[in-house]
Amino acid sequence: MTTTAAVPTDTERLFSTKHLPVAIGVIALVTLGAFENRATISIMPTAARALDGLAWFGPANAASMVTFMVAVVVAGRWVDRAGARAVLLAGLATFAVAQVVTAIAPSMAIFIAGRGLSGIAEGLIDVSTLVFAARALPEHLRAKVFATFAAAWILPSLLGPGAAGAAEALVGWRLVFLLPVLLLIPALLLLLPALRRASAQPDDDEATIVTGSAAEKPLLPALGLAAAVALLSVGGPLAFDGGQHRFAGLASLVIGGAALVATIRAALPAGTLTAAPGIPAVVALRTLLVIAFGGIGGYLPLMLDVTHDVGPALAGISLSVTGVFWAAGSAIHSLDAVQRRLDAAARVRLGLALIAVGGIGPVLLALEVVDLVPGLAGWALAATGMGLSSPSLATEIFTLAPEREHGQATATSQIGASLGAALTTAGGGALIAARHDTLDGGVFAVLMGISLGAAVIALMLTHRMRP
Repeated sequence: MTTTAAVPTDTERLFSTKHLPVAIGVIALVTLGAFENRATISIMPTAARALDGLAWFGPANAASMVTFMVAVVVAGRWVDRAGARAVLLAGLATFAVAQVVTAIAPSMAIFIAGRGLSGIAEGLIDVSTLVFAARALPEHLRAKVFATFAAAWILPSLLGPGAAGAAEALVGWRLVFLLPVLLLIPALLLLLPALRRASAQPDDDEATIVTGSAAEKPLLPALGLAAAVALLSVGGPLAFDGGQHRFAGLASLVIGGAALVATIRAALPAGTLTAAPGIPAVVALRTLLVIAFGGIGGYLPLMLDVTHDVGPALAGISLSVTGVFWAAGSAIHSLDAVQRRLDAAARVRLGLALIAVGGIGPVLLALEVVDLVPGLAGWALAATGMGLSSPSLATEIFTLAPEREHGQATATSQIGASLGAALTTAGGGALIAARHDTLDGGVFAVLMGISLGAAVIALMLTHRMRP
């Protein structure tokens, strides 16, 4: 009797008839989120100026991250108990409300509240989408679906900043926040077959009664962590923007710092702060990865707008570079040859090295040592590294965690990433508030240099990803 190695059949391909509804549905969601993200980041400096709130640019960015931290914990529990479909629909409804609130905001306070709602929506959508895809697809297709997620950012990254700039020039910045609501309609239509398929499955396949330590992860530490980040984000502008609220701002920073120290260990998996092998190390690496990459990319549009005097459309070119080369890195990550020859730690290590080297380009651009093209060429290298690192860490979470705890594991990973982004934004927001009248390239070079340091630290921890 002759035996042959098992070869994936047509039904095991990502875009085969069997998996097509899920693939198309989740890609539509990622594309919608990408358009909203790229357009929002491009238009944020303009909106902040229009609402006379440039000093509050940091809190406006941090608002969605603060609420995201709590939302992902709720979403993780909800998904493990009721399935991904209900959480996903709730997230989409919240998304629509958040965009409308932001668009009609008469003041910076309401604008920040709208961004907070957006973070809730993002938390619900992110966790439910990742778990929905992971449970619906076999393990060998996970790297490929994450590659398609990155590819789904290409068109929004190319068109989103330009569309935001054109909408702002023709109608005003508020339209930029309403456009994603209109795009939600075709995304829902594409998602319906996958949702019908999920609702047709037996309840036991969609929801699992979760037991064990991961299921008992308390919500209170996440609330405390979110409150700490909120206090730190607000405290910076209050303390350093030159206004009359200096002492209130300093008090906010002190209380926020104390709350951060008190809650961070309980909110993250045990051992995260010491990068203990396994899931704690993966969460720690995701946090450092976001600080390393997001701490540069998050300030590139503002840096170009402030120090190089360009409008939203041209400032958003950095986002186009990010999307295209992140997708290129993710496509490389998904290649069968790469998956065979490099384990997850090696792929993350290579990606972090590219971020550390490529990130030097934006620093030199901020200091006006190099021009726009070489500066963004370095950023393209960093984005390629992000495309290699990010999906490797995302798929590793599903490999290390039992299936019944996928929701909780995804949530804790997302909390770590959001914490890294929020701390970067809070620190940068405080510095920008202190220098908002005299911003120069040196401020942005300092912020980006700190991020490069995070990439170097992460490089030294990659060997701890597996227990």
